[in-house]
Amino acid sequence: MTLANKLTLSRIIMTIIIIFLLLFPFYSVNIVFPKYNVSGIIVDLKYILSGILFLVASITDLFDGIVARSRKEVTDTGKMLDAIADKVLVNSVLVIFASNGFISPIIAVIYIFRDEVVNALKMYAAKNGVVVAASTSGKIKTFAMLSGLTLMFFYNLPFELINIRVDEFLIYFATIMSIVSGFEYYFSIMKKKKV
Repeated sequence: MTLANKLTLSRIIMTIIIIFLLLFPFYSVNIVFPKYNVSGIIVDLKYILSGILFLVASITDLFDGIVARSRKEVTDTGKMLDAIADKVLVNSVLVIFASNGFISPIIAVIYIFRDEVVNALKMYAAKNGVVVAASTSGKIKTFAMLSGLTLMFFYNLPFELINIRVDEFLIYFATIMSIVSGFEYYFSIMKKKKV
């Protein structure tokens, strides 16, 4: 297994740990995570630990492709693992945050719906011999969403202290960009192959 694939696999493992931390009913086994008061904001250690893992996982998302290209180790397995790791990391957290009332469920629905449509478009394009590169708007979408979710894990600190919801802004912006990039994928494929 290549170094890049190991980084990608570590992202999947970290995602599983995040899901476990956020969903397991620790109270049923008498485990209580401490909470801290940070300038009037109650901070739950469970979310901080999950946020640290999410941040590290997000960094591996930025570097696994760079490592693969620099070492000339780009593989089909690596591409498949990377796509799975990206979707599992972000979409799982979106669903959990939506179910906990941290974000509107419509955010999770739009983002995940867009992912499924783009996946279908990519499969259609590949079947017809059309290669579609990742769009700039797609990269902006990913960076904004990862940044917004990371801030949400950390209670939007330090911006919360001055009452500016940077986390929500980035998540809404990423959702809009997901729609934009989805249309870009569609028009790019239609331009390369008339259907």
